[in-house]
Amino acid sequence: MKRSLGTLMVLGFAGIQFLAVLLVTFSSYLSSEKALLGHARAILFDVGSNTTEHARGFLNPAHGAAVLAARLAQSDVVARDDPDELEKLLFQQLLLVPQFAGIFYGTREGEFFYVMRDDKTGLIRSKIVTFPEDERHTRLIWRDMEFGIQLERIDPTDKYDPRARPWYQKTQQELRSVWTDPYIFFTSQRPGITLAAPVFDADRSLLGVMGVDIEISSISDFLSRQQVGDRGRALIINENGDVIAHPDQELITTGNADGTYRFVTINELDDPIARAAFGPLFREGAPQPVLATASDFHYRDETFVSQVMPVGSDILPWTIAVYAPKSDFTAEIEQNRRVNLWIAAALALATGTVGLVLANVVYRPVRAFAVRSALVAQGELDPSEPLPSTYGELEKANEALVEQIAARRKAEREYGQTFEMASRGMAQIAPESGRFLRVNEQFSEVTGYSVEELLQMRVVQLVDPFDPARAALAKDLSNFDLPLHHEIGCRRKDGQPIWLQFNGIVVRDQSGTPLHIVVSVEDLTRTRDQDKQIQQLQRDLSHLARASTMSQLAAGLAHELNQPLAAIAQNVDCALLTVEQMNASDPELQQVLGEIEEQAIRAGEIIRALRSFIIRDEGDRTIFDFGILLEQSWRLLQAEAGEIDAQLETRMGGNAMVFCNRLQIAQVIMNLLRNSIEAMSCNGGKGPHQVIVTASRENGMVTICVEDTGPGPDPNVKLFSDFETTKPTGMGLGLSISRSLVEANGGKVWHDDSYTNGARFCFTLPADGGAGGDAAGENTNV
Repeated sequence: MKRSLGTLMVLGFAGIQFLAVLLVTFSSYLSSEKALLGHARAILFDVGSNTTEHARGFLNPAHGAAVLAARLAQSDVVARDDPDELEKLLFQQLLLVPQFAGIFYGTREGEFFYVMRDDKTGLIRSKIVTFPEDERHTRLIWRDMEFGIQLERIDPTDKYDPRARPWYQKTQQELRSVWTDPYIFFTSQRPGITLAAPVFDADRSLLGVMGVDIEISSISDFLSRQQVGDRGRALIINENGDVIAHPDQELITTGNADGTYRFVTINELDDPIARAAFGPLFREGAPQPVLATASDFHYRDETFVSQVMPVGSDILPWTIAVYAPKSDFTAEIEQNRRVNLWIAAALALATGTVGLVLANVVYRPVRAFAVRSALVAQGELDPSEPLPSTYGELEKANEALVEQIAARRKAEREYGQTFEMASRGMAQIAPESGRFLRVNEQFSEVTGYSVEELLQMRVVQLVDPFDPARAALAKDLSNFDLPLHHEIGCRRKDGQPIWLQFNGIVVRDQSGTPLHIVVSVEDLTRTRDQDKQIQQLQRDLSHLARASTMSQLAAGLAHELNQPLAAIAQNVDCALLTVEQMNASDPELQQVLGEIEEQAIRAGEIIRALRSFIIRDEGDRTIFDFGILLEQSWRLLQAEAGEIDAQLETRMGGNAMVFCNRLQIAQVIMNLLRNSIEAMSCNGGKGPHQVIVTASRENGMVTICVEDTGPGPDPNVKLFSDFETTKPTGMGLGLSISRSLVEANGGKVWHDDSYTNGARFCFTLPADGGAGGDAAGENTNV
C-alpha cells in the first residue's frame, strides 16, 4: 500500500498531539480510578465490620441475660414449682432486655411458661401451661408494664408441648446453651433466632430449658441506614444460604404451603445483583468464605465491587455481604475523561490544520518529482530533460532513476529478443493462477494453439487428464517444486498426445514475492516413440530366437519319438492278435490293449501335426464334428478334472461341423480346457468348479467360447505372448501356440474381458461349408 508524504506529515502532527493528550488523560484517569476503587473497597470493608460489630453488640447482652435467667432458676433463687414467681422472673427479664421478643421456660414434665411482647395490644402476654391433678391447664394473661392483669382467659384447645420443640431437643442432646438457625416467628411474623440454656438439678439432671426469642429485624434497619454509594447494599446470609437481613425486609420472607413463613435463600432473593454477586458462594458444595474477600463482578454490562466478610463466631455462622456499582465511585472521573478526550480531539484538529498547510509547502517539490517520475516511467517524458528546481536529495534520486531506467530498458530488450528467438518453446506463467502471460512462436507450434489462444489458457489445460502432474499444476504454483524438470504428458489442440520436457524457474522480486515463472519446453514425443520401438524390436528379437530354438528342439523330438511310438503300436497289435487266438481271452485286457494302441496312434498323429506346423505345412483339413472332439478331449482330462470335481457343460447350438485340421484343433481345445482346470484349482475348495463351452454358427464361421469359474487371468500378464506365464512350471507357450494353430486354420482367437466371473477365451473356425449334421451334446453336462 502506497502512503502519501503529505498525509503522513499531517497525521504525524495531529497524531503526536492527540497521543500526548491521551497519555496524560489516561494516566490521570488510571491513577484516580485506582485510588477511588481502593477507597470504595475500604468503605465496603467498613460497612461489613460495622454490621458485624452491631450484630454482636445486639446479641451478646441477650445471651448473657438468658444464661443469667437459667442460672437463677437453677439456683433456687426463684421457686421453679411456683408458677407465679417464675412468671414474675420471666416478666422482669423481658423488661430488662429490649432485644428480647419473648422469654420462656419448658420443664421435663411438659410444663411451659412463656412471656412475650404483644405488639398488637402493647401489653405483655403470658402463656402458662401446667398439669394440676394430671389435667392440662393453659392460661393466657395480658399484663401492663406494672405487672397488672388487663385480660385473662383459658385456652382448652392448646396442645403445645415444649419437649417436642427443636430448641428443647437440641439442648437436651448437647446439655449446653444452643442457638437455633434464624427463622420467622409464628406470632409476630418477624425474623428472629432462639437462644436456649439448660437448667440442671444438684445431680446435673436436666430439669428444663430456659430460652429467649430475639428479633433480628433491627439488624435490617441498621443495614438500611448504611450508605454504600448511591445504589450499593449490604445483607447478611446464614451458612445455609438464607438471607436473614436486608435493607428491604419485605424481600427476605416468603410463605410456605402450610401458611407458615420462612427466609428466602440468596438464589431466591428478589435482588438480581445480589444473586449474581453472592449466589455462587452458597451453592451446594461451595466452600464458605473464612476471610474477608474483595472481588469484582459484571451484571448487565456494568462492573460492581463486592466484599464478603464472615462474622467469625461459632454461635453466629453468618456472612456479611456488601456490593456497590463501580460507577458510583468513578462516574466523575469518567466524565472528566470524556471531556479530556474532546479537548484532545480539538487540539488534534487544530494541529492537523496547521500541519496540512506546512505539509503542502514541504511536499510541493516532492509531488512535482513524483509526477515527473511517473511520466518518465510511462515513456511520455525524456529522462534527460532538466529537472525543475527542487531539493538536492531529489536531484540525486533523479540521476539514479535515469540510470536505472536506461539499464532496465536495455535488459528488457535483450531478454525479449532471447525469448522470441529461442529454439525451444518459451512461456511466462502467473504463479497464482497458472495462466500464460507470454509465449513465443515455438511454443505455439509445439502445442498447436495460436499465441492469442494460449494467452487465454492455463498451463493445466494442456496437460493430459490422466497425467499425475495435472493435480499439482492445477494449484497455486508459488510453492511448486521449482526449479521444474519434469516430463509431462500433454495434448495438442487436435487431441494428439505429446510428451513435453518442462524446465522452469520462478522469478521473484526483492522481497521474495513470485512475479512469474519462466518455462522452456522440449517436445519428447518422437524420442519416446523411438525408444518404445527399440524396446519392442529387442523383445521381438528375443522371442524369435527362443521360438527358433523351440522349433529345432520340437523337430528333433518328433523325429526321435516316431520310432518308439511305431514299435509300441506294432507290439500292441501283436498282443491283440495273440489274445484273440487264446481260448480264454479276457475282454478287459483286450479293451486295455485297444486303448493303448489308440493312444499310441494318436500320439503319432500329434507329432506329425507338430512337424507340419513347424515346417508351415497346413496338413490335411477335414470336416468333423467339434462336439465329438470336445467330448474326447474332456475324457482325456477326467483325471485332472476329478481332483477338483470340475464339471463340463456344453452348448453347441445344433450344428458344430467345422472344416479344419482335427489334430491341431484338438491341441487348441486341450490347452484351453487344461488352463481352465488349473485356474479353478487355485480356488481351493471354493466352488462350484464348472467349464462351459458354447458354439454358435454365423457367416460361415463357428464361434467357440470356453469359460470357467476360476479367478480370471492376471492383469499384469500379456496374453498370447511367447513365454508369458504365471504358472511356476509353465513355459508360456500354450496360448501362443493355440493362437498360431487357430490362425493356421483360418480363424482367430481372443480373450473376452467383459466376462467377470472367471475367464472366457473365444476362437473362430471355418464351418463345413453348409454340410448338415447334428452336433453331439447339443446342450449337455459331462
